[in-house]
Amino acid sequence: MRESIVSNLTVKHDNLSENFMNGLVRIFAVVPLIAIFLILWIIVKNGAGVVTGSFLLLAPTDGMTQGGIFPCIFGAIAKTVLMVVMALPLGVAAAIYLVEYAGDGIVFRLIRAAVNNLAGVPSIVFGLFGLGFFVLFVGRNLDQVLKTGLLFGQPCMLWAAATLAILVLPVIIVSTEEALISVPQSHRAASLALGATKWQTIWRVVIPQARGGILTGAILAVSRGAGETAPILFTGVAYFLPHLPVVNLFGFIPMVNPFDQFMDLSYHIYIMATQSVDAEKTLPIQYGTTLVLISLTFLLNLVAVLFRMYFRKKQGLVTI
Repeated sequence: MRESIVSNLTVKHDNLSENFMNGLVRIFAVVPLIAIFLILWIIVKNGAGVVTGSFLLLAPTDGMTQGGIFPCIFGAIAKTVLMVVMALPLGVAAAIYLVEYAGDGIVFRLIRAAVNNLAGVPSIVFGLFGLGFFVLFVGRNLDQVLKTGLLFGQPCMLWAAATLAILVLPVIIVSTEEALISVPQSHRAASLALGATKWQTIWRVVIPQARGGILTGAILAVSRGAGETAPILFTGVAYFLPHLPVVNLFGFIPMVNPFDQFMDLSYHIYIMATQSVDAEKTLPIQYGTTLVLISLTFLLNLVAVLFRMYFRKKQGLVTI
């Protein structure tokens, strides 16, 4: 009888502990969601009335207090696309080496430590690194060798995107690694047994199955790099430009000029909040620009998500 009572008390205690922990975990899960929705609600509430056609299509005027933010939108899109073009191949290649070739030796441990340390470096340090390495070291030396005056050795979109590419490399490498590891070893063994080389196996068997994870890395890279201000502060962004960073290739084909400075949404918000003569007067512009930046990041992510869903559907996997 006594043992039965003790057993019942133990069961009740375990149930209470289980219910308490379940409730605590749910609270911890709900609090971030509430915070996100609250922030988004404040931004949408204060910025929706500012975002009009003229706001999206015109350039800033009257000391950045009137007009629109089109040069900032153009610069943000160009910078982000260039960043992904530079970072994605390098990150995927590094992940392929770590998973397929490096093994578990000292080289693997050194690269793994470098990737982990790179992920923890503050973004302002990346900006100083980009200024010192890309602009002053690489750019100035290229100008001296090629006799181009001051073409490479000045802040520009190319060096800003390169700095952001290094910033997002750990995200791409880790997500691609996980995608490659998830491909069953039996698929690799079957390909090798049929006479394919290791690289043919990686290119034709492993990478197609890992494309969803690779695109996940691209999504995370866009989310991380699109809103960064500190890395581009010294490497290419400008307070105001009377022209877009566009050049006519062969005299008639317009293209983005990577050697020109650019305006950016995140830097525009920073300028409006800290450098404006009347920050309160520019507050609606800040909210409107923030809303556009969030929407633009969402749209860029949506493109990558649609590609990921397409590839997963093509392989007969569940699309998430």
